[in-house]
Amino acid sequence: MENSIYIGLSRQKTMSTNMSIVANNIANMNTPGFRGQNILFKEHMMKPQGMEHNISQVATHGQYDNLTPGAVTKTGNDLDVALEGSGFLGIITPDGVKYSRAGSMSMNSNGELVNSGGEKMASTGGAAISIPSGTTEIKISEDGTVSANGAAVGQLMIHEFDNYQDLTPFGNNLYSSKNPGNAAENTKVKQGLLEGSNVNAISEMTKMIDIHRKYQSMYKMMQSENDRLRNAIQKLNTNS
Repeated sequence: MENSIYIGLSRQKTMSTNMSIVANNIANMNTPGFRGQNILFKEHMMKPQGMEHNISQVATHGQYDNLTPGAVTKTGNDLDVALEGSGFLGIITPDGVKYSRAGSMSMNSNGELVNSGGEKMASTGGAAISIPSGTTEIKISEDGTVSANGAAVGQLMIHEFDNYQDLTPFGNNLYSSKNPGNAAENTKVKQGLLEGSNVNAISEMTKMIDIHRKYQSMYKMMQSENDRLRNAIQKLNTNS
């Protein structure tokens, strides 16, 4: 296979990954607390079998998040919270504590605070937060302390991280981290508000169109190269 074909295939593979990321951004444009993701590329040196020299290809290096906060709207729901600052809420999952900016909460059948996916909200100690039966008023202070009828019943886990790009998307609008972070010092909880997605729909649709056009262009280039090779082989066979 010619070097140009190898290079073209590597480019198409990375564009396919990029398209998946953009499509996921668009799908979550209305997801509370969602942060848009972008792809990183790197050069990849490869020595194809039977070739003497390496060829330079493009490969995906990973992805990074857009850290711009989403727009905050007032919901009037006492169990909705928005984070003012860079912190993340702790969420209890079967795979350990994960992190999210989504502050849309409710209570499960046991009176425990859960997120929109049904996972329990973590307290500062890593346990669930239970609201006593018969509670008529729930208050959540700026430091995340949850009070039921005036009595504190727990404090939401809110962690800040030294490098937010170390957070790895886990699925369901959650992030995992090898570093558990630190208790928030510069993040405030705002009750009755909800942070939306920071995805710009117009920007993402423009990216999608651009990726599609580049993919088509690369396909045409590879098709043209394939035709050139076929014609060269036919001429060699004719002249031999």
